[in-house]
Amino acid sequence: MIFRQLFDTVSGTYSYLLASRHGGEALIIDPVLEKVDRYLKLIEELNLRLVKAVDTHLHADHVTGLGALRDRTHCITVMGEQSEVDVVSMRIGEGDRLHVEGLSLEVLYTPGHTDDSYSFLMGDRVFTGDTLLIRGTGRTDFQNGDARQQYASLQRLMRLPEEMLVFPAHDYKGDTMSTIGEEKRFNPRLQVSDAEAYAALMNSLHLPNPKMMDVAVPANLRQGLLQGEIARRGWSMGPEDAAAAIAAQGFILVDLREPEERAKHGVIHGAVHAPYPDLSVNLRAGGMLRELSAATGRPLLFYCAFGERSAMAVQAAMDAGLTATRHIEGGLCAWTRAGREYQRP
Repeated sequence: MIFRQLFDTVSGTYSYLLASRHGGEALIIDPVLEKVDRYLKLIEELNLRLVKAVDTHLHADHVTGLGALRDRTHCITVMGEQSEVDVVSMRIGEGDRLHVEGLSLEVLYTPGHTDDSYSFLMGDRVFTGDTLLIRGTGRTDFQNGDARQQYASLQRLMRLPEEMLVFPAHDYKGDTMSTIGEEKRFNPRLQVSDAEAYAALMNSLHLPNPKMMDVAVPANLRQGLLQGEIARRGWSMGPEDAAAAIAAQGFILVDLREPEERAKHGVIHGAVHAPYPDLSVNLRAGGMLRELSAATGRPLLFYCAFGERSAMAVQAAMDAGLTATRHIEGGLCAWTRAGREYQRP
């Protein structure tokens, strides 16, 4: 396995690059905007293909690299289903699994620092975001934080094996990793008797706001410019127009989501399943989607969960010469909100 822990000295942020092998698919956790060039250089050196970029929560101390990585690599951006960040193209929840080639991360909902905080469990290690830090825990006094919720999340993490490696999203003292057992014994925030005592401890901290908070939070909420640009070019369809076009058999409907998303959230009837990570293969000469479009004489109509992946897919199809391609703006989310029929899970 390829594992790299990368550090931003300005914000004290750890980012993690994961892959199962050289030449394979990669995933990055908690990227920082100013370090995107560094990440891409390393990815190139290791001959990797970045397919997913993940934030453990809405960060207040740095601007995320999700949007820049999406624009430069066409990767899938991932956050929790509670997140209001508009760049997100895949939203995950408790019990889901996050896959790239050869690796699978279990998704744990661990709210408290923020209401969209997640941790990710993979083999012998857990990526805890700002929920559990090394000899500390994330603050709970803004962004819908809740000390009692965080206490419950911490108790859940403490039930993991003591030898489990802990990799947080931040450290300000120079520590790089810990274990669950170490944090049980030596983390001062965990030496309390119950949730009420923990809440009293957290409420007594009176910490100043992060220096970047007024810049980072608005910037991190509004990263998704691509759908707007695709719509301005006339390459989008709303749910009503898309439904009419599908009924008239004017398009081949293509579902870009992963199997787990389809099983969890349902599908639009009649869609061809062609997961987004395979898009370049499917669009090139001899590829399944190109050949299907040519054989039927019908252009492609992409959809995904929220429209981010399908907007990128439209641009890729245009670049490949399939100029009649369109996508459903807002994805399955917009489709269901419009009351259109779909096959429920």
